[in-house]
Amino acid sequence: MKNQTIVSAAALAALAGLSLQPLPAVAQSWPAKPIRVIVPWPGGGSNDAAARPVVQKMSEALGVPFVVENRAGAAGTIGAEVVARAPADGHTLMVHSATHVSNASTYKTLSYRTFEDFTPIGFVSGQPWVLVVHPSLPVKTARDFITLARSQPGQISYASSGNGSSPHFGMEAFATAAKIRLMHVPYRGGPQSMASLLGGETFASTATLPNAIGQVKANRLKALGVSTLTRQSTMPDVPPLAESAGLPGFEMNPWIAMLGPANMPRPIVDRLATELMRAVKDPEVRRALESQGVAPWVGGPEELAGRMRKDFERYAALVKSIGLQAQ
Repeated sequence: MKNQTIVSAAALAALAGLSLQPLPAVAQSWPAKPIRVIVPWPGGGSNDAAARPVVQKMSEALGVPFVVENRAGAAGTIGAEVVARAPADGHTLMVHSATHVSNASTYKTLSYRTFEDFTPIGFVSGQPWVLVVHPSLPVKTARDFITLARSQPGQISYASSGNGSSPHFGMEAFATAAKIRLMHVPYRGGPQSMASLLGGETFASTATLPNAIGQVKANRLKALGVSTLTRQSTMPDVPPLAESAGLPGFEMNPWIAMLGPANMPRPIVDRLATELMRAVKDPEVRRALESQGVAPWVGGPEELAGRMRKDFERYAALVKSIGLQAQ
């Protein structure tokens, strides 16, 4: 039993990318300077909006500035490469989405290794989405949508912000669970995707809650179900798809999380994880996150490492099932 425990602990540490080496001198004086936080997405997006209130609270606790730097491009791979190559001294971190693991399946080659070159620290939030349809579509519920799609296989079009994007994966995961076929129409980004749906060029999409709320309230779109297992406070009248579509257990809640370069000293990782979880639990931070339509998510290195592995397998299976060609 003792040997099994030792093996399991070692395997878990390896999975999380945590160093088991003696505490180096740099960790004893950490943090020694401002901490750089790479967000590999544009400013004002959900990753950026989730990162800022959290790292501000962490900055207050640790007594050094946390400087957010947006390094957008190529679905987050440009910023991720910067972090993968940074010193593992706890002064460079990354706030990235679940796209980090889906990129391993949607790109033929990456300049870094998705797991081995990073240290998981903990979750920041979830990114729940809502299934929305154009008002002209003759459906009132998610069950209606499934029934209509089954009667017209491959004919109902849905918009996404591009091949391999979260809206693309989200809708395909739903279609797979519901055993329906839809017509995918990829656009260059979220604004173009939403414009096509509002204009009636396409008839359905998955949208983050902040992007959908105003359109639903104005009756420009109909909301059929959220992707989480529970109702969301920002859209309390919209049931989970697991309930409204009759798909027990269906959940597609992409995360936003904090990672660092590989082989960060464990004491630094533990301190960062502790302050990250405290920040996410803070009432003021929670309100800031919820106002952006993201759901606070508390979890440390091991939880994040496990979720990354699970999601890697899920996205790989989706890529294969929909025949998505790696870029």
